Amino acid sequence: MLETSARLLAVLGLLQTRGTWPGADLAARVDVGERTLRKDIERLRELGYPIDSVRGPAGGYRLGEHGRLPPLLLDDQEAVAVAVGLGTVRTVRGVEEASTTALGKLEHVLPDRLRRRVRALHDSTDVGPADTATNVEAPPVDTGLLAELAAAVRDHRGIRFRYGAGEEPAEADPYRLVSWQQRWYVVARQRPSGGWRAYRADWITLRTPGGARFSPEPLDGGDYAAFVLRDVASTGWKVHARIAVDAPAADVLARINPAVGVVETVDESHSVLVTGADSLETVAVWIGMLGFDFHVGEPPELVAHLRALGRRYLRSDPSGGTGGPA
Repeated sequence: MLETSARLLAVLGLLQTRGTWPGADLAARVDVGERTLRKDIERLRELGYPIDSVRGPAGGYRLGEHGRLPPLLLDDQEAVAVAVGLGTVRTVRGVEEASTTALGKLEHVLPDRLRRRVRALHDSTDVGPADTATNVEAPPVDTGLLAELAAAVRDHRGIRFRYGAGEEPAEADPYRLVSWQQRWYVVARQRPSGGWRAYRADWITLRTPGGARFSPEPLDGGDYAAFVLRDVASTGWKVHARIAVDAPAADVLARINPAVGVVETVDESHSVLVTGADSLETVAVWIGMLGFDFHVGEPPELVAHLRALGRRYLRSDPSGGTGGPA
């Protein structure tokens, strides 16, 4: 059993994580009887914490909505930035539950307007697999844009925007935000075709007013992060490549980070890795990590880079290097 002071802090922390706690559940979480819990609740009230008793079958204890908890003064961008950080660490083993409870406590002390923005971003976002290293600087995160996109996802409201440099205005129905490879994407149905696409958030310039509301028709299977991986592997990078590998697809999948790309089966002994990145160097690293024989025919820039890299590796071996120029 916790000491009284530690137990009081634990009770207060649990009360901040959700609306109403049944007395029996709250007592069990801090390993005391309900009588001791009632005394702890009284002590917290004496210290100035507004804890309400809720009667009825769904009753228990909750923090008062207008209580005297210390205010947390965050502006819009700061609140969204905290939500982005807490959402990103959900993929870090050992801190998943802690990040969720921390977000609950944050929401409890935010004004209603900011609480809605933070909750919309959290509920609208999936996180892709952890990325591998890259030598290209990640784009800055526009927290205001992410908040607007999250609100559109939550409210089933279409978006009107310009995408990339010089492209015509577009409209789409947003379904999910996905954070992957230090970039943010919005998975949406294009208007009027209804086709699915992953749009990079840092290439989006929203137009006002936004689009009309839509009736959701979710992606089959509901795995929006996996869709982003597939879509970006084929269309979303500066460098795209199809690598023929002399190994079964299962063996290739076992050796690559899921963020690298998509593997297609050719036959029992051969497969194709569809991959890409924002630089030739990064693609070359991923190919080298396979540990299998491979064949690259395009793009020409990648072929030339791999040849130069091969000669550089040969020169590192005093007994086999040619000593010639790269």
